[in-house]
Amino acid sequence: MKHTLAQLLEKMSAGDEVALARLITLVEREGAEVAPILAAIGPRLGHAFTIGITGPPGAGKSSIVDCLAALMRKAGKTVGIVAIDPSSPFSGGALLGDRIRMTQHYLDRGVFIRSMATRGSHGGLARATTDVMKLLDAFGRDYILVETVGVGQTELDVMGATDTVVVILVPEAGDGVQVMKAGLMEIADIFVVNKADRDGAQRMLTELTLMLELKYSNHPPREPAQPQWRIPVLATQAVNSIGLKELFDAIESHHRFLLASGELDRRRKARRREELLSRVEHEVRRRLTARVQTNVTLARLFAEVSEGKLDPHTASDVILNSEFLKNGTKEEQV
Repeated sequence: MKHTLAQLLEKMSAGDEVALARLITLVEREGAEVAPILAAIGPRLGHAFTIGITGPPGAGKSSIVDCLAALMRKAGKTVGIVAIDPSSPFSGGALLGDRIRMTQHYLDRGVFIRSMATRGSHGGLARATTDVMKLLDAFGRDYILVETVGVGQTELDVMGATDTVVVILVPEAGDGVQVMKAGLMEIADIFVVNKADRDGAQRMLTELTLMLELKYSNHPPREPAQPQWRIPVLATQAVNSIGLKELFDAIESHHRFLLASGELDRRRKARRREELLSRVEHEVRRRLTARVQTNVTLARLFAEVSEGKLDPHTASDVILNSEFLKNGTKEEQV
């Protein structure tokens, strides 16, 4: 039986996981249904606390997410997990499949897991990730864990999508200079050295701690009375469930800090502004790409830029000051 959008939203509000899954699928397709879905759930957003788990491939992100979810459930909280996987070159879908990897939560109705493909999106997150997180928030999840695809130096999107960012590293990841090159010093709220029983782990822990101390000494708070979050550096062995309780405690501590300092509200306001700009940018690109196939003048403009006869700056001014981006212009090629 095919349900209307209103019926799916009503069922999701009543706790129906099947309805939630169908709404997530609609959002992932980025069709006309996305705007009414997001408008309908808007008043119910803001309850969930979101945590980004990022780091290089093989760092043990999935194992850490698995353990954190178990600790959150033990604390009586509900969890949503969004696992971003590489896209299959054949189907375009998620290549791995965290429903299989996180088997201990498969029958737990307090944990909802969704794997998403990057579908060519750069920055470690799928483009629809934030909308899926909103659906999980509206569904009533207390925590939402977002595991990025782990593509090295392009993990910065997670900072703009979640409240707390946990950066997972392993001894094999190299020295602290590589961490700074990757920009991870700027996005991390918590550092974790996983697989801490391996050679080089203690060295990495020490390097990270010293680099953070140097950062604090060089960049003191502008106002002495202003609270400052001191990024913890933790050691874990996820496969043996060692150090995960300390990590959960650090996440909770950061949550309390964000609330007490007002930083949580500031981050979320900045995130909504950035989301607006990102959506406008994406829609402009989509419309322009579609219209260049049917509009003679626009196609000629693109051709002149391609051939070097017109510079991109001048062409962009022409486009932005024209009717090209509006639907139903009169210059369509017959």
